[in-house]
Amino acid sequence: MSHTAHIRSHRKPRRSASTIAMRAGVAGGVLSTLAVAGASGSANAAEPVTQTLELPTLTADLAAQVAQSADATQQAAANYELVAERDAAAAQAAKKAKADLAEAKKKAAEEKKKAEEAERKAAAERAERSAERATLSASADTGSSESTGSSSVGSTSTSTATGSAAAVVAFAQAQVGKAYVSGATGPSAYDCSGLVQAAFKQVGISLPRVSQDQSTAGTQVGLSNLQPGDILYWGGAGSAYHVGIYVGDGMFVGAQNSSTGVVKASLSYDPPSGAVRVL
Repeated sequence: MSHTAHIRSHRKPRRSASTIAMRAGVAGGVLSTLAVAGASGSANAAEPVTQTLELPTLTADLAAQVAQSADATQQAAANYELVAERDAAAAQAAKKAKADLAEAKKKAAEEKKKAEEAERKAAAERAERSAERATLSASADTGSSESTGSSSVGSTSTSTATGSAAAVVAFAQAQVGKAYVSGATGPSAYDCSGLVQAAFKQVGISLPRVSQDQSTAGTQVGLSNLQPGDILYWGGAGSAYHVGIYVGDGMFVGAQNSSTGVVKASLSYDPPSGAVRVL
């Protein structure tokens, strides 16, 4: 027996073919499993990459939507602001129009009040003049009767009048005592211009209807150069408020007012403003 026979061999024992094959199979299975796991892991690892690649596209679309929404919001705000400005301008215009209307009404009321006051004043002045004329006319008629008798009116007015002027004077004197009615032209009542128009109609002369126009119907003459038949006027030429007929000897006939009617009076108590000669 060898002296080394009792020593265990340091060599590794031989493996059998079946053991090797089994181990190889196990190893192969493990490797296959690892490969599948690796493949699966690779596949699983690829998913985030795919999602990461899609994120920029989704983010761009979202940004575009946000931008569009912001633009729409800004446009809506601008529209609201424009509407607000228009409403404010309309309200301001309405307020100004209302103020202007109120001011116009106030001015119109003031003008109306002034016009009414002027009319009242003019009416009072006319009434005062009419009262004075009535008083002076009565005095003049009384003095004439006492000095010359009841027939002096006719002889005085016709003594210096001739032709058409005499006819005008005669007609005017024949109306003395008749009523005064505003707008009347005879034969039972007259106003001042109606009497003058009717008197000249007797000799075929057509005069304007109102005092203002009659005061410019002929040639202007001075009050110191009057002739019977001249038209006397009170007020301005073209704006006269009263007319009468000069009948001679400083006397005239006129339809004065509703209190006195048609009278014959002296020029001295209410001197006329001017005269026109038609004949």
